Amino acid sequence: MRLNELADNKGARKERTRVGRGPGSGKGTTAGRGDKGQKSRSGVAIKGFEGGQMPIYRRLPKRGFKNIFSKDFNEVNVGRLQEAIDAKRLDAKKPITIDVLLEAGVVKKRRDGFRVLGKGELKAKITVEASGASKGATEAIEKAGGSVTIIAAKPEPAADAPKKDAKKSEETSDA
Repeated sequence: MRLNELADNKGARKERTRVGRGPGSGKGTTAGRGDKGQKSRSGVAIKGFEGGQMPIYRRLPKRGFKNIFSKDFNEVNVGRLQEAIDAKRLDAKKPITIDVLLEAGVVKKRRDGFRVLGKGELKAKITVEASGASKGATEAIEKAGGSVTIIAAKPEPAADAPKKDAKKSEETSDA
């Protein structure tokens, strides 16, 4: 066998249908698009269109509520922290923060911080700086000789927002 004799098996490669190439091709005239109307043309997306009738998504009332101020926290159990300490990914002597957990691979994303939950067993004495901690987690950490510090998530200030202190100093100097 030579290189010029190499070929696919019969039927392995199917040629594409060339539409709109005359009535003899079987896909001529309308090119498989049927007849007339907007849908027979290209670049048309009629999602939810009901022929001029009020669409169902507009006939039905709105439902539910989305809290735009809700926070999305990572949830880390004390057992998971102990596993990471045993695997030498976390240092029990240093404070455990969201940055340390990201670096260790315990959490994947920063989100709005992390909350410590009480599932599992903790043997190491650790200091945790978290966005929140359950009652059970706090008890487990303090029982092991550690401590929990709750830190508030800092909102990032807007770049164009003026400083409040600067405004007050202007008002006092005018008077």
